[in-house]
Amino acid sequence: MTLPGNKFRPNWRFRTLLGPVLALALCGAALAQTSADPAALISDFRAQHHEGRVKSDATLKRIAQDQANAMASKAVMDHDVLGPFNRRVAPANAGRAAENIAYGYESFPKTLDQWINSSSHRKNLLMHEGERVGVASAKSSANGRTYWAMVIAGDYEKPKPAGAKAKTAAAKPKAASAKTCRLKVLGLCL
Repeated sequence: MTLPGNKFRPNWRFRTLLGPVLALALCGAALAQTSADPAALISDFRAQHHEGRVKSDATLKRIAQDQANAMASKAVMDHDVLGPFNRRVAPANAGRAAENIAYGYESFPKTLDQWINSSSHRKNLLMHEGERVGVASAKSSANGRTYWAMVIAGDYEKPKPAGAKAKTAAAKPKAASAKTCRLKVLGLCL
C-alpha cells in the first residue's frame, strides 16, 4: 500500500508479472510484423515516399507464383525463366508493370529490405501509379533456397459505362459521312 504523496512502488507480484507481459507484447508485435501482408508492407514503404498504396491482386499473385515456382524448380534466378515478362504479365491487362525477383531469404520482410536497398528494385516498388501487387515464393528442392517474385502493376484502363459504347458506335457513321467531300484542296473539304 502506498500513502498519498509517495511514488508508486509496485509489489513483488506486479514486478514478477511485468517482465513476461512485456516480453509477450514485444514478441506479438514482432510476429505481427513478420506475418504482415506483403501488399501492406509495400504500401507502407510507398506511403513513406508519397506514392499510393497498392492492393493484393489474384492475377498478379498467380503470375508471381508461376515465376517463383519456375525459378525454384530450375534452381535459377532469372526473369525470363518462363519467357519474356511482357508476355507473362499480359493477362493482368495493365498499362504498366514491373517485376522484382530474389532468392535466399525465408521471410518477405527481409526480401523487401533487400529490394529497398537496390536502386532498380526500389524504383519498381515505387512505380508511379502502381495500384496492384502480387507476391509469391517457392522453395527449391535442389538447393533449399527460397525464390521470391513480385509483380506490381498500374495504369489500368478504366471501364467505360455501358451506354458509352453504343454512343461511340453510333457516332462513327456520322463522322464518316461528314468527311465525304466533293472537292479537296490543300486538305480542305469543299
